[in-house]
Amino acid sequence: MARGESGRVKAMAVYKRGRVWWYKFTWKGEPIRESTKQTNKRVAEQIEAAHKTSLAKGEVGIRDREPAPTLRDFANCDFLPYCRSNFVAKKNTLGYYENGAARLLEYSRLSRERLDCIKSEMIAGYARHRLDAGLKIASVNRELQVLRRMFALAAEWGKVEKALPKVRMIPGEAHRDTVLAGVDEQDYLDAAAAIGFGKLEAYKRALIGIKSLKRGKPPIKPTDPFLLRDVATLLLDCGLRPEECFRLRWEHIRDCGSCAVWKNRERTADDFRLRSEPRL
Repeated sequence: MARGESGRVKAMAVYKRGRVWWYKFTWKGEPIRESTKQTNKRVAEQIEAAHKTSLAKGEVGIRDREPAPTLRDFANCDFLPYCRSNFVAKKNTLGYYENGAARLLEYSRLSRERLDCIKSEMIAGYARHRLDAGLKIASVNRELQVLRRMFALAAEWGKVEKALPKVRMIPGEAHRDTVLAGVDEQDYLDAAAAIGFGKLEAYKRALIGIKSLKRGKPPIKPTDPFLLRDVATLLLDCGLRPEECFRLRWEHIRDCGSCAVWKNRERTADDFRLRSEPRL
C-alpha cells in the first residue's frame, strides 16, 4: 500500500522488496503474491499482466499451445514406448517399427524438425535419399509407412494442432505373389470340404438335441455347407479373381466348357476355360 499526494491510500499492483519487484493481486478471493525477479518496474508490470491473462484464459478453457515435439523426441518418448508395450508378443512387428523409426531418425532434416513443421518436400527428400543409398522401392515404402503411423498417432494423442502432410507411397513397387503348388491346392480344398462336413454333422446332432426334441425348436438346416469348397474350386480351375467369380451367372457358362466374365459396362468379356482335368 502507498499514499498519494492527497494522503489517500491506493492499492499498488507491484511493489518493491529490496531491489526486486513483486506483485500481488486477488483472484477469485485468493491472494496471489509472487516475485518477478526483476529490478525494472515496467518489466515487472508486464509479468503481472501476463499472469493475470494466463489465469483468465484458463477460466474460459483456453490454454497456451505447447510447441509440437520434434520427430526424434516423439519417436523416443512416445512412439517407440507405445510399440514396445503393445507388441511384446509380436517380435517381428516390433522389429519392423523399431527399424523404420531408426532409419527415419538417421535423416537429420526430418528428425530435428517439429512435427507440425515437416513438409511434403522433406518426406520426398528422405525417400530420394534412401533410394540413392541403394534401397528398393518396397523397402523405402515400408519406412514411409512407419512415418505415416507416427503421424497418425501424433494427431490422435493431441501432439499437433494442425493436419500433418500426407505420406505417399512411391509407385512402382514390385509385389510378391504366392503361387500354390498342386498339393497345397488339394490341402485347401480338403480343409474347405471338412468345414462343410462339420456343418452337416453339427446339424444332425442338433436334430436329436434337447432344444429340438423337447422345446420344439429344430435347428436351421445349412443351405449350402460346401459353398467355400465350390467357390475355391471355381477360382482355382478357371483362374478367376474373387470379384469375377461373384459376378458369374448361369448365362455366362458356355457349352465349350468355358465361362465369360464381363469386365465393364461395354460388356467386353474375357474367356476363362476350365483346366483339362477340372475338379467340378
